[in-house]
Amino acid sequence: MSEALEHADEAADADAPRPQAILLTFLGGYLLGRGVHVATSSLVDVLHRAGVSEHATRSTVSRMARREQLHRVRRGRQVYVGPTPATREVLRDGDARIWRTDVVNTRWDGSWTLLSFSLPDAWQRERHLLRARLVWAGFGPLQGGLWIAPTEVDVRALGEGLGLDGRLRAFDARAVAPTDVDALVRDAWDLPALAGRYAAFRDRWADPATRPDLPDPLAAQLLLQTDWLQAVRRDPRLPRRHLPPDWPAEPAHALFRELYGAYEPGARARAADLDVIPDEDAARG
Repeated sequence: MSEALEHADEAADADAPRPQAILLTFLGGYLLGRGVHVATSSLVDVLHRAGVSEHATRSTVSRMARREQLHRVRRGRQVYVGPTPATREVLRDGDARIWRTDVVNTRWDGSWTLLSFSLPDAWQRERHLLRARLVWAGFGPLQGGLWIAPTEVDVRALGEGLGLDGRLRAFDARAVAPTDVDALVRDAWDLPALAGRYAAFRDRWADPATRPDLPDPLAAQLLLQTDWLQAVRRDPRLPRRHLPPDWPAEPAHALFRELYGAYEPGARARAADLDVIPDEDAARG
């Protein structure tokens, strides 16, 4: 779990480098759950058609392998890569965010997770990583060292590997009068920034004339899904009743699903030509 959280730290702290984001999208969409490694040459070809240069792809693969995010094995003159267990965990999280999590919380029961922490001034790294993990988990800063999330959160996982035993305190809570929950939401989360990501996604994909000019459905689907994950990754899925009436998440989500379905048949047909080997063969390498 701690290795996967380190991935989450990077993702929550800043948007992933574009080549790495597209590569992770590919791994999640076409390798996760299949038990295979894919030839580097196939990766280079697929990502090239999605707008990533061969140099950028090979550099990204090498960097991720050094960080133990990818497993590499050679077969003759060909190198095959696949996600490590920690990366598979990250990919499953991304899959859940895309396919099994509503873009707004329509079934909220009024409960919040409150978390407080106090760390010594010298613990700058731990503070930075904890805050990144809190954002990734859907928390917003309420005041000082008090953070709030509109869902139930496994707080123990947030502190894993950081040596924070006894320094995190968490509570299930409900707001009572005179708390203005609408104002609380506006204070804890940057709603204009969240809405702007969804608006940018719609601006990029709604009009066929403005969509990326890509050579095939696989490339288009990869870029579409990468853009969507960038839009949703920092969204805490706030309760609908406390969002502005013109909140753009649901129309953007409908557009994503429509286009993904339109690209799916051609993308799967194109992916069937990938050069892959079973994980068992890779393990023997």
